[in-house]
Parts: sequence; C-alpha cells; structure tokens
Amino acid sequence: MGSIGQIATPPRRIELAGSPHEIGLEHGRQLSQEIRSQIEVYTAMFKQTSKLDWPDVREVSRDYAQTVQRLTPDVYSEMEGIAEGARLDILDIVALNSRSEIALGLFSDGCSSLGWKRQDHVLLAQNWDWTARVKTNCVLMSIKQENKPVIWMVTEAGIVGKIGFNSAGVGVCLNAIRAKPVDSSKLPVHVALRVCLDSKTKQEAFSRVTDLGGVASAQHILIADAEGPVSWEVSPKGDVQIEPDEDGLVCHTNHMIQNKFINEPPWLSGSPTRLQRIRELSKKLEQSEQNFGTQKLRDRVFSDTYNAPQAICCQEDPSRPIETRSSTLFNIITKFGQDHPVAEVVWGRPGSGEEGEVISMPW
Repeated sequence: MGSIGQIATPPRRIELAGSPHEIGLEHGRQLSQEIRSQIEVYTAMFKQTSKLDWPDVREVSRDYAQTVQRLTPDVYSEMEGIAEGARLDILDIVALNSRSEIALGLFSDGCSSLGWKRQDHVLLAQNWDWTARVKTNCVLMSIKQENKPVIWMVTEAGIVGKIGFNSAGVGVCLNAIRAKPVDSSKLPVHVALRVCLDSKTKQEAFSRVTDLGGVASAQHILIADAEGPVSWEVSPKGDVQIEPDEDGLVCHTNHMIQNKFINEPPWLSGSPTRLQRIRELSKKLEQSEQNFGTQKLRDRVFSDTYNAPQAICCQEDPSRPIETRSSTLFNIITKFGQDHPVAEVVWGRPGSGEEGEVISMPW
C-alpha cells in the first residue's frame, strides 16, 4: 500500500486454472507470504473483538470445515490445495474463509454498494471498506475451471470467494452486517459468494445457495446479471430480496433494510446516512447526465466524503482501535449487458488523489 502522499501500489494479478485442488495449490504457493500476513492481521483482530487467540479461532472453524466439505466439496478441495501450497493447516484456510462468522458479526467492514439497470446495460459497483492492514494482501485473481464460468475477482489471499464477476455475466458485491445468530451448519458468506460466482445466472445463484441451506451469518450480497441487480439480505433465519426502484436503482450499506429475521442492534451509526446519501447522489447524477460513464460514477458518488469518517469514501476513525479501523481500500464498477462483462478497479480511496490508475478486468 502506498504511504500518505504517494500513489497506491497496484495489486498483484494471479491467474489460476485446473482442478479444484490444482487451483488451490497454486493459490497457496503464489500467495503463501500474503496468507501468513492475513493470519497475523486477523489474529490481532480476533483478539481485539472476540478475545480469541488463533488456536481458538481454528478450533471454532472445525464445524465450518465439516460444513464446507459436506456442502461444497469442490471448494473444500480448493481450500485443501491452498493449505498444502502455503504449507499451512486446512483449519487456517477455513478460518480465513469463515472469519465473518467466527467473529459473530464483530468485524465491522464498511462498504457502500449499488446496482443499476440502465437503458442498455447494468452497473454493479461498490467501495470496499476494511482495515488498511490487509490491503497489501489483496489480489486481482482469475480462476479458470472446467464446466464453470471463468471468474475475475478482487479477493484477500487465502479466500476463495469475494467481490467480482464471471464470464457468464454474473457479479457480486458484499456488505457486512453485524447481527446474530450464526449457524455453522450453513455456508460461510465467502463460500456463498464463490457459489454465486460459479453460477451462470443470478437466479441459478439464488437457487444453489438456497438449496445448500443458505448462509451462516447475516450479510448483504448485491448480485447482478445482464437482466439487472437484486439486493439479497441473507441470514441463517431467512433471506429477503429487494428489487430495484422505478429508476432501476438499488443501494445498500451496512444495515438490514427489510430482513427482520435476525437480531440486529444498532452498530454503525453512519450506515443509514450513507444509504440515503448514495441514493441521493445517484439520482442527482441520473438527472444531470443520463449517459454518464464509470468515471462520473466514481467522481460524483463513490468519492463522496459527506459525514466523514463514516462516508461513502471511508476514512479511518482514530477513535477506534487500530486493529479494526476501516477505510476505503478500493472501488470496483462492473458493467453487464454489452458483449462481455467488464470491470474497472481503482486501488485506494477514489477522489483522494492517491488512488492508483484505473485497472481493467479481465486483463
């Protein structure tokens, strides 16, 4: 990550292909150092938020390991490959992929996202807000598998499913929710994201995740294909889908809008403000420029610092423990509906003057 006053260092690009085990093996080999760094970062975060040491975290992950092996054996085989390639234990990798669930919702990822069905295309976009300590461990990854779409995503080292899209034109964004309960008999959200990215339509993604029993924790997945976006508020107690409004727009931040199945105490005071703000700014952009491009969307919406530090473009809050301070680490805008899906990634806080150049996916 670039230091203050410097342009952000662009992320590594990793290309994986083969069987699930081969994909994992190469993932682990190429990103061994970054995976170990992730474990160090999350060890400190678990200690701060949940009073758990890493051996305790690994122990909690045993139930999730059994679940992933039972429900998604290909994904588990990939995790085994990652562990082998990185010379770590399988429970280390399962723990990274179940970190949202093991922390009982105490990891406060920020993130503001929108999906937008336009006249001749569909946009799916978000700022990903998280601790800057993981930024150097994030990569652009492509995964080529047999009989499945090719995946392009921005992910953390060691994690099998994250924010991105596939060659069939299905894309996902993620907003963390802090709520209880969690259920280790269901899919960790990062595995559920991978199931979505392995799907050929958003309807197939809905069906597959639902048929597998749903998601282990309360989260928000914004999913889109060429037909349009849907806001998907998932939880182990039940899911809710929110369709776009009359302008084709659906937005989300870090609280449930319609899902009342779970116990969600107020936790991130800026989330409702950001939700209202991202809606307002998007509508203003629509009114002023009907044929705007991705740069205008970044400039007018995702660079916004209103209500800082809890802004759409998030800044670190010095009042919070260093282990859990969040800031916007990247922005991604994916476009569907015209030939092949494409995405633009900006590494760093958009509009800050320190973000890197626009990176195209596929590359």
